[in-house]
Amino acid sequence: MFVGMGASKVRDLFKQAKEKAPCIVFIDEIDAIGKKRDGQYGGNDEREQTLNQLLTEMDGFEGNNGVIILAATNRPEALDPALTRPGRFDRRVPVELPDLKGREDILKVHARKINVDSDVDFHTIARMASGTSGAELANIVNEAALRAVRNNRTVVTQADLEESIEVVIAGYQKKNAILSDEEKKIVAYHEIGHALVAALQSHSAPVQKITIIPRTSGALGYTMQVEQQDKSLLIKEELENRIATLTGGRAAEEIVFGQITTGASNDIEQATKLARAMITRYGMNEEFDMVALETVTNQYLGQDASLACSADTQKDIDQKVIATIKEQHKRAKQILQENRKMLDCLAQYLYEKESITGEEFMRIMEKGGIE
Repeated sequence: MFVGMGASKVRDLFKQAKEKAPCIVFIDEIDAIGKKRDGQYGGNDEREQTLNQLLTEMDGFEGNNGVIILAATNRPEALDPALTRPGRFDRRVPVELPDLKGREDILKVHARKINVDSDVDFHTIARMASGTSGAELANIVNEAALRAVRNNRTVVTQADLEESIEVVIAGYQKKNAILSDEEKKIVAYHEIGHALVAALQSHSAPVQKITIIPRTSGALGYTMQVEQQDKSLLIKEELENRIATLTGGRAAEEIVFGQITTGASNDIEQATKLARAMITRYGMNEEFDMVALETVTNQYLGQDASLACSADTQKDIDQKVIATIKEQHKRAKQILQENRKMLDCLAQYLYEKESITGEEFMRIMEKGGIE
């Protein structure tokens, strides 16, 4: 509402606020008017006048007794330093993604609006929904309610909530997507490749579910791993294991079929991103040691990264990224070759069932195969 005659609107806003004091003035997306001033005339005079008026109203000669000002933004780094100094916005409150306990509580709040089965375990659902925001958790509950209605039920079950997490992560099941027998077999081996490499390494999250039912996101199948608890710190071995797990699908295709497919495109992307972060941001390379080679911008909007090093160093980074992924790919192949019988057995079982739980997967592994 500040765009167009912004300064006068700011004056009017604070005039009303003083009349109604004590009160709270809340400005959403404050970066729209609070961006850094570039110091050049004619850049955007109106926006600068609006910002100057806001700064004056917040901490000018006149006191604003009883008026508390709150603002929200996803881009705190873009704000003018004069806005965030003490006396104006004194306190910054980062709203991070909720932790395990937070996710459980948020799910319970949204579940009050619907009929939920008495045996639903919100702790398990919260663990499966790692990394989701409050809005996504609300969407998960909403999707579960829709699934129950589609199945002519008046109560939402644990299965509804688990399936709705998959919908948020990977999209809806593509009922009309028909894979040929050969493709289905390749996808089964690919997914078991991921799961088997994950299960046979230490410091790996347990497998929760494996499926080869295509999804609307484009995934022909996926393996869901769920950590037992939220982790803030990861050791180098854990990151290397994640890369090995990501290469496990392609490794299984190479071992069993002697050829490779386009099915590993997302795995390749994730493995490359992880290997690059290990070298450029986490200091997990002996040669570069604790040197920051990459800077992260837009912390709350996708975390864009840009390299901060010379062209020669960039070349070295690329070589080390390639070497890291090659090493883990080789390790994944070795794990699968040593457990070829189990790979065949599990892939055949998944091919027949299309979806299996982590419990079924581990039971077959512990028994040493299907009887």
